[in-house]
Amino acid sequence: MNLPNKLTVLRMIMVPFFLLFMLTDIGGGANKWITLAIFCVASLTDLLDGKIARARNLVTNFGKFMDPLADKMLVCSAMICFIPMGKLTAWYVIIVIAREFIISGFRLVASDNQVVIAASYWGKFKTVSQMVMIILLIADLGGIFDTIGMVLIWVSLVLTVVSLVDYVAKNIEVLTKGGM
Repeated sequence: MNLPNKLTVLRMIMVPFFLLFMLTDIGGGANKWITLAIFCVASLTDLLDGKIARARNLVTNFGKFMDPLADKMLVCSAMICFIPMGKLTAWYVIIVIAREFIISGFRLVASDNQVVIAASYWGKFKTVSQMVMIILLIADLGGIFDTIGMVLIWVSLVLTVVSLVDYVAKNIEVLTKGGM
């Protein structure tokens, strides 16, 4: 297993620890900061695995499939945790998760037709906005950071919808190739 794939697996392993600290008081007063550190490190592995894979020509089918899945696990887990905390509404999280299911469905159909669909810049912008938003919501610094967090919630929602529309528009032929 190459380094980018190890980073992807590490990110997936970090998700249960992130959830443990996000949903319990096991770390006491340090819980918020431990949760934040885990999320930041996991997010950095997302940045690093792709850069290393492309730079060293280490792109694999495992990485193409598991990297987006690891991202979804991390981001969606955090967003779901924010619902009972009152930091995000359920309808917002449902829209984000529905987008991820639709994109995953497209990727599965494309895979059956031996087509690899690359991530778009809209999807990358969406992921970055979501990760920064989650960092601000976990940190809960108050003041101007609450305003920035609220703006990022709306920005990430718009990018979620725009990236979905862009993805479907650019890849609609994937559905017609399969005889649908």
